[in-house]
Amino acid sequence: MYGTAASSILGTVGGTPLVELPRFLPDFGGRVFAKIEGFNPGGSIKDRTAVSMILDRIRSGEVDPARSVVVESSSGNLAVGIAQLCRYHGIRFICVVDAKTSRQNLAILRAYGAEIEEVTEPDPRTGEFLERRVQRVRHLVATIPHAFWPNQYANPLNPAAHQHTMREIADALDGKVDYLFCATSTTGTLQGCAQYARANGLGTTMVAVDAVGSVLFGERGQVPRLIPGHGASVKPALFDASAADRVVHVTDLDCVVGCRRLVGREAVLAGGSSGAVVAALQQISEEIPDGSTCVMIFPDRGDRYLDTIYDDLWVSERFGEVSQLWKPELPVPAA
Repeated sequence: MYGTAASSILGTVGGTPLVELPRFLPDFGGRVFAKIEGFNPGGSIKDRTAVSMILDRIRSGEVDPARSVVVESSSGNLAVGIAQLCRYHGIRFICVVDAKTSRQNLAILRAYGAEIEEVTEPDPRTGEFLERRVQRVRHLVATIPHAFWPNQYANPLNPAAHQHTMREIADALDGKVDYLFCATSTTGTLQGCAQYARANGLGTTMVAVDAVGSVLFGERGQVPRLIPGHGASVKPALFDASAADRVVHVTDLDCVVGCRRLVGREAVLAGGSSGAVVAALQQISEEIPDGSTCVMIFPDRGDRYLDTIYDDLWVSERFGEVSQLWKPELPVPAA
């Protein structure tokens, strides 16, 4: 991909690197790889979703840059992916965010010219913002002429995008993918990867990584979640529990420790949901047969988490003194 010129910035979506991580679990009896989705131009795997849900609608004329208004609910990566796509095509984009959206993500959205609608009050029943965000989207779509809602929570083009993600992984490893670890929220990535793996007889065990307190895979409860990107307070319309062969639940602290260990041992600065999949692999690594090939999908980079996960003060204020959980790091081998 990188040896040829792309026709536009959107032409660089996909084709992300698959990187082996031999130092992360030095005593592990198999091989560990990471699909580094932060190499997408908008910085995350959600660039794939944005292109899948919207680009063909532009080509068909259903979304007309001259008059259409794209409206979507997102507090993070999908918002950035859609904002980039809409900026390129000159489409008005209204993004419904919430009070948990980081200042950095808001700044990125504004740089792309997105209009921001912020939901400031959570749903009183769940204490979460998602339901209120979706309510605001429905209102905007009903009142704005030519509004188009991609609806990542129900659109089958969301998982369809990630059949390509799994194909890239399988092609790189000649089809030997014994375990795939995938963070879940809309469940689009998990389902698309599972669909491809099963249709092509890969025999991959699909490991869904969910948050403690999420409603997706049975861990119901009012547990505050600080780390975005995985887990959900409402099951999306897309949800299909059969996509997962196994489910691992992780805490916010697990995510922090996973991210810190990852950057300390492999120099990979990854986001919170990447820390979640790292923690999940660590949790079940002793149960995985020797010789297995494990792939973790890392949805985004860590630069949007510098004032949270990678900030010592933020971590200590929320979890106490926990740096012993990722220190000391492995020594760097001599050249």
